[in-house]
Amino acid sequence: MSVPVGYLATVALVAWCTGFALAAPSRPRVLAVVAFWSGLLLNEQPFLALVWLSAATALVFAQGDVASPAAWAAVALAAATSVGLVLLARRGLRARPVLDRALAEGFGAPVRTPAPRRRDLLRTLLVPLPVRPRGVERIADTPYGDAGRRHLLDVYRHRSRPGGRPALVYLHGGGYTGGGKDREARALLHRFAARGWVCVSVNDRLRPGAGLAEHLADARQVVAWVREHGAVHGADGDTVVVAGSSAGAHLAALLALAAEEPAHRAAAADTGPPVAAAVCLYGYFGAYYGMSGAETSPTARVHAGAPPFLVVHGDHDTLVPAADARRFVSALRQVSAAPVCHAELPGAQHSFDVLRSVRFDAVEVFAARVAETDGGGR
Repeated sequence: MSVPVGYLATVALVAWCTGFALAAPSRPRVLAVVAFWSGLLLNEQPFLALVWLSAATALVFAQGDVASPAAWAAVALAAATSVGLVLLARRGLRARPVLDRALAEGFGAPVRTPAPRRRDLLRTLLVPLPVRPRGVERIADTPYGDAGRRHLLDVYRHRSRPGGRPALVYLHGGGYTGGGKDREARALLHRFAARGWVCVSVNDRLRPGAGLAEHLADARQVVAWVREHGAVHGADGDTVVVAGSSAGAHLAALLALAAEEPAHRAAAADTGPPVAAAVCLYGYFGAYYGMSGAETSPTARVHAGAPPFLVVHGDHDTLVPAADARRFVSALRQVSAAPVCHAELPGAQHSFDVLRSVRFDAVEVFAARVAETDGGGR
């Protein structure tokens, strides 16, 4: 008897994805991209894959289909893959102590993320997709400029709208050529809104029709919109944390650093207080598409007046190496007087914020700390 085709396909698919999640090659570039797309979901959620694989294996045994060398080879591959999935799960659990150390080092005092409640842990394991909580409402497609659908934003807020709450502005990834307000960090925005924050996720103009000047202008326009209209949704426009993923982290860092420069403040005094902090998830911190000059690179723009930063990167990121984040953090720590928290997550890939994650605990603790201390005590 031959091995059941359905079972073999299941085992082969899970084994392929598990292998790339465990050992993600960064070169050549084509293989790095394949590793990213193949291993992303299992790297973040190995539990459901393990359940699926175990159920499929139990089924072929129950049906008596394991009666040939090929079938036993498939079972052996399933067993080896299961071990790999367990290793992925163990590696993911190491994120919490790494994040706790990053917060403690950044703030110079012990800071611990809260232990997950059993209900939240079950949701992460069983419902990994970012489902919006009942207490959170989304006000979609609000215009903040005149560029059509590229100048739309979504507001996530608690239904009770308590008022005077800090705001989080999220800038999407996509290499400045793609992406939008409906993709990454949904779970992060839901969590913050459930805690009473007013969260804003935006579309902005993209390459090739727009360049760095337009990207920055859009980001500043969003912050200005929050300061002007945020109170309607319950936001305190004077306490704005800017966050971003990948290219969005690059833009968030540039925005936060530029907003603190005396020259910018003098030229744009009507934009309100500087941002309270910046959160950069798996960000790129080099020059913008080969452009030269300090104005295009966050690493080259660090200065003593920088706001608090939280930089989180995966050490298995095959699209943007973790070394890029290390260089930025090193340069920032040499000059900044504000807290700089840096966490390099064991085994994490690019785009680790597409699903529910314990990593958002640290983002929440960091943002709450800087909001409570009025921008980190500056």
